[in-house]
Amino acid sequence: MPSSPATNLARLEAIFGDMGSVLVCYSGGLDSALVLAVAHRVLGPRAVGMTAVSPSLAPSEKDDAERLAEKLGAPHRLVESHEIERAGYAANQADRCFHCKTELYDIAAAKRVEWGLDWIANGTNLDDLGDYRPGLDAARAASVRSPLVEAELRKEDARAVARAIGLDVWDKPAAACLSSRIPYGTSVTRERLAQVGGFEEELRALGFRRVRARFHDTLVRVEVDPEELPRIVSPEVRHAVAEAGRRHGFVYVTVDLVGYRQGSHNEVLHGRALRVL
Repeated sequence: MPSSPATNLARLEAIFGDMGSVLVCYSGGLDSALVLAVAHRVLGPRAVGMTAVSPSLAPSEKDDAERLAEKLGAPHRLVESHEIERAGYAANQADRCFHCKTELYDIAAAKRVEWGLDWIANGTNLDDLGDYRPGLDAARAASVRSPLVEAELRKEDARAVARAIGLDVWDKPAAACLSSRIPYGTSVTRERLAQVGGFEEELRALGFRRVRARFHDTLVRVEVDPEELPRIVSPEVRHAVAEAGRRHGFVYVTVDLVGYRQGSHNEVLHGRALRVL
């Protein structure tokens, strides 16, 4: 029988109570926001949110992280991240996320000592363990704790707790880093990250809440929720979408007829794409 939000919240609070102090790797998404919010409830100023800023972080995500931390009253610090300078990251093979998270946790380890904190925590939940995520290996290597996993919370459990405590991001769609829009084997560059990030911002301005702009050189493949497919190809919207894509350097703008689905970036990885059609 599923646990209630109150029970799950109590589990999280007990975990943070045992920690004493913690640096939360905080992106502003639902999961890391919940971790920071509950850590702050229990530990106050001994819970510090750290957001790594790099070209792979959409500006709107950075703004959202700052807004929410301020609303929570939680200490929040921005740090520069340079994963794009790591050859393994820029090469964009299937282990790209490992190199990205290694950069993040190297920074967090140094800041944990500098800020006098006991632990590093991330926002990994139980559902994340069922997908291909090499960044989890980096977390294990760095002894990073995952309070949502320790409390046995899945994504929907996290949403329910976040809603119960009044977090306004409780229903926020997942927002993977911009490098996930670039197919494996195609190098990650600042220009390509800016290209897909800028196009996605315009798509959101057109009213598409959950959207991905998948980079394929001169072509971009747009994913939106399946129920939004009729709207994006409607005469009054499709021209605006095409023009926005061209403004960001794409010659061809296409729509994925299957629509948005989490994990589509990994569908090309034989034996690793766990979400199949």
